[in-house]
Amino acid sequence: MKKFTAIREECCEANRALPNTGLVDLTFGNVSVLDAAAGVFAIKPSGVAYAKLKPADMVLVDLDGKIVAGQLRPSSDAPTHRILFRAFSGVRSIVHTHSRHAVAFAQAAREIPNLGTTHADYFDGPVPLTRALTPAEIARDYEGETGNVIVERFRNLNPLDVPAALVRHHGVFVWGISAAKALETAQALEAIAQMALWTLQLRPAAPPIPTALHKKHFRRKHGPAAYYGQKANRL
Repeated sequence: MKKFTAIREECCEANRALPNTGLVDLTFGNVSVLDAAAGVFAIKPSGVAYAKLKPADMVLVDLDGKIVAGQLRPSSDAPTHRILFRAFSGVRSIVHTHSRHAVAFAQAAREIPNLGTTHADYFDGPVPLTRALTPAEIARDYEGETGNVIVERFRNLNPLDVPAALVRHHGVFVWGISAAKALETAQALEAIAQMALWTLQLRPAAPPIPTALHKKHFRRKHGPAAYYGQKANRL
């Protein structure tokens, strides 16, 4: 469909970039991009090697879960992406990975604490961890319920200020206003997870970053008073 060429191209470019980020092994990751006005998102086809992807391969799915266009099956994580797009206003792209250091926290059932300014540049607080899915949720609609537990965890959080979640025992979902921004945040998250892991190995009781320093670093890059970098690159 020519109408959705732009999101297919954006989605394909981001998925093809995933292996070069070091965030994925094999085909353990995917990116989606939303056309909010149309209520349709493009997502990577399931199990296809990143290097072989073409824009036309991106599967179009609407926010009710119906496949709109595409010859291939969409990523098995498409229902999770759909739930997040429906719940998180302003999010245009979602990245899902099993990046190693961040997944270590998810598997250990630990949120990633805000220990320093690198973390504070991207997240206004710890990277949250979801609860475990129940056996009934897993049996009923595993991928959809994965989205639901993320939304549940964000009941009192702003997803644009904390643009990532660790799914307990599973992996990472990161989002943003564009595929490029979501991919950048996913890379930052993995770096932050590695730093946090090393910090906690050196000092298991390391305290969180002081609140004043945390807020300074977050607000200089986000919100109306931001002054870091150039205006066009702050979102």
